[in-house]
Order: sequence, then C-alpha cells, then structure tokens
Amino acid sequence: MIFDEYSAYDGLGLAELVRRKEVSPRDLADSAIDAIERLNPEINCVVQQLHDHAVAEIRKGLPYGPFRGVPFLVKEFGMHFKGMKTSAGSRLAAGVTFDADTELMTRMRNAGLVTVGTSTTPEMAFNANSEAVVYGSTRNPWNTGHSVGGSSGGAGAAVASGMVPIAHANDGGGSIRIPGACNGVVGMKPTRGRTPTGPDAGIFLWGLAIEFAETRSVRDSAALLDAVSGPDDGYFYCALPPKRSFLAAAMTPPGSLRIGVLDQLPGTARASREYRARLADTVKLLEDLGHVCEPVKLKYDAEAFNESTIRLWAVTLGYFMDAFASMTGRKISARTVEAVTLEVYRYAHKLKAVEMEWAMGVQNQVSRSVGAVMRDYDVLLTPGLGREVAKLGELDQNAKGVDMMSWWRQLMYDYTQFTPLFNTTGQPAVMLPLWQSKAGLPMAMQFVGRLADEETLYSLAGQLEQAHPWAGRRPPLYA
Repeated sequence: MIFDEYSAYDGLGLAELVRRKEVSPRDLADSAIDAIERLNPEINCVVQQLHDHAVAEIRKGLPYGPFRGVPFLVKEFGMHFKGMKTSAGSRLAAGVTFDADTELMTRMRNAGLVTVGTSTTPEMAFNANSEAVVYGSTRNPWNTGHSVGGSSGGAGAAVASGMVPIAHANDGGGSIRIPGACNGVVGMKPTRGRTPTGPDAGIFLWGLAIEFAETRSVRDSAALLDAVSGPDDGYFYCALPPKRSFLAAAMTPPGSLRIGVLDQLPGTARASREYRARLADTVKLLEDLGHVCEPVKLKYDAEAFNESTIRLWAVTLGYFMDAFASMTGRKISARTVEAVTLEVYRYAHKLKAVEMEWAMGVQNQVSRSVGAVMRDYDVLLTPGLGREVAKLGELDQNAKGVDMMSWWRQLMYDYTQFTPLFNTTGQPAVMLPLWQSKAGLPMAMQFVGRLADEETLYSLAGQLEQAHPWAGRRPPLYA
C-alpha cells in the first residue's frame, strides 16, 4: 500500500504511526520506493533501489528501535551492510561487494531503520558536489540546474525531496554539512569519536572524518545520535558521554548562550553579500531569543593548514584507491578514475612519513588555537557556504587545465571554506536550513559547539526550528 501522507512526516513521526499500527513498515517501504521511482529520474540521487532487500528485512522482523520501519538510504562510501554492492562513485570500484556490516550499520538497523536503497557520492567521496562520471550529475530538487553538494549529496537530495526522512552520510571536510546547506536539510557532524568507525577503520581519515546522517528535523537527528553513538570494540578514541539524551536536549531550549560570529576564516574570502545579510538576520534572531552574539576572529597559518589537510586527504584517498584496485583487478588510470583524483593519487604516493607527521603537527596547532577561543564561547556561528549553491558543471574536476591545487582553491577559498576547519578540531557542527536565497535556493547557517557538546547545539537547533521553522518549505520536486 502507498501511504499518501508519507512525506509529511519526519522519521519519528512515521515510527509513531507504525507503533500505533496505523501503517505498516511494508507500507512505508512501498511509499519510499514509489517516491524514488517518481522523482529519481529527474534528481538522480539513488543509485540502487533495494525494494526486495527492504521487504526481506521486514519479513525477518524489525528491532523495536525508535525508528522502527522508517525507510533509509546508505551512501555508497563508508558505512556498509553485508551484501551491499558499491562503486564508491568511481569506475575503479564498480561492483565491489561487502561481506559484513560495519558496526554503525548494525546500530542503524537496531534503531529500526529499513534500507531501501543506496545514494550517490562523488568519486571516493572526494568532492563538494555529486557529479561523478560513473553516475552522472545528481540534481538539486530546489533547482535541477544546481548542485546538491558533496560528498553526501545524494543523501541530502533524497531527504530534501521527501524520498526518505533520514539518510546515511559522512563528513571529512564538510560532507554532511555542505549537502545540508545545498538541499535545505539538517546536517549534523557529531564530535570526533561520537559514532563508531569499526571494524574496518580506526582513525577514519586521520581523525578528520565521522559518520552520521542527513535528516529533515532536529529531533530525528538527536534521536538517531542517541541510538547509534558510543564506542565500539577496540576503539581508538571516543567522545565524552552526554549528561542527558540528545533528544531531551533538542526538546529543551538552552539558557542564554554566548555566540561568536564569523564571516571569514584565515586565508579565505568573506562570505557573499547575501550570505552576510542572512548572517545578520541570524544574529538578530538569536539576540531576540536572549543570546549574546559578538564578532570573533580566528588566527592560524592558513597556508600550512591547507597543505596539511591536503596531505591527509590525499593519503587516505590513495589508500582507498589501492584497496579498490586490488579488489576489482582494475588498474588506476585515466580510464578508471577522474582527472583530479588521479593527480591526488600520484601526489599521495610521493609523500614521506615524516611529511605526514608534519601535517598532523599543523593540525594540532590549528586545533589548539581554535580550542583556546572556545573557552570564551558556547557556540560559533558561520555562514553555511561562502556563496550561492553552485551550478551543475561549475565544480568540474575533469575540466581542462584543472590541477590539484587549483581544484582545492576553487572549493576552499570562497565556497566551502567554513566547514573543513571543524573536522580538524573535531568539534560538533550542525547546518540548519534557516533561510532561502533571492533565487529560491536554501541558505543555511553553521553552528559549532565545544568539543563533545552536541547537547548545546541540539538545544539551540531545536529552539531555532521552533522560532524560525523550515518544515513547511518544500522544493518543487517533492514526494
């Protein structure tokens, strides 16, 4: 049965209907597949539609978690389930099949989520858009001429268009938050060590990356983090546990917070005029809610920060490429990977161990400098992006003359400059879709908390969701 009101509910709302036996998990799976079949030809955010897999999970019997029966997508990079096929957004990896669940996947399943498909990613999740050659472009449901962001762009578009209320995502430089900003959904990057990385990874992307999800509502994000957080067997590090549940925090307004406001980071452009105007609107909204906002500046060596981050990303990318080549028997070449990816791979194999130790030293210096600033603030506020959502084809890593460094500058100077810093620091950061641009595209704001303090972020996010709701805003392409 197709449930006509399916897309009107968030994940907890759908789970409550299942609990009351008003709809069945099979009804929700059928509704999700129907939405995918209707919308995906135009959006292109779902790679594999897994109706039979979902039905088999339901027949086996679903755990009684907080999201029992709620449809869910898994990104084609990172977390995976037994039997899952992937290309990781690359011709090199096409057809790779995993033989076990990751720990996070097990926890997602125990939360009651039902996997109905997989979502698109740029090649090896190494881009701030989602236009991999292997899939073709994923298009923004607000305007199909624009990007969905990356690397969890397929997840962001699927949630924004109502295909599913929750979709797996991960973030090594903004890959949860950038799609949140581009698609107008909630993108929480939890604090370092909050969600499990095992058994396949220990220190994921040298500690920069963390796995979680895109959601439509703040409460879904909080309840899901409650369900999946915590250390796993043999963990390298874990975050300090919260004092209360994240969902309780999201349902409780914070007291007056001291918020530091940034419209520029070292070595990057200021946010665009329209973004600065919306930043000012956000400050007024926060002050009306009783918070204290003041401008703040961060100081660190931007050139060293960029070089150190490039090294960490490059070596991890090279490692995954070698692994996929071994699994598929394909050679790494211009026929199997995209142009900038190939250049980064070659750069990675020239790096020496001592150069990586230098990179980690710089990351530590930058993190310590930001940490010192956070003594004085509960939260930092930045624009979500540096400018309007990019158009399709604008961030083409196969464009003639584009090399690794020009590619980096194109992304990090004036577009996604506000996100990578907080992968380095490990702080939790959430993207909230508070505004719309004059062109009708989402304009998000990023809120950054102290290390291991998602509670304050969820309290503030829940308050803002009530004060300036976005749930009623729907893109033209919506289920």
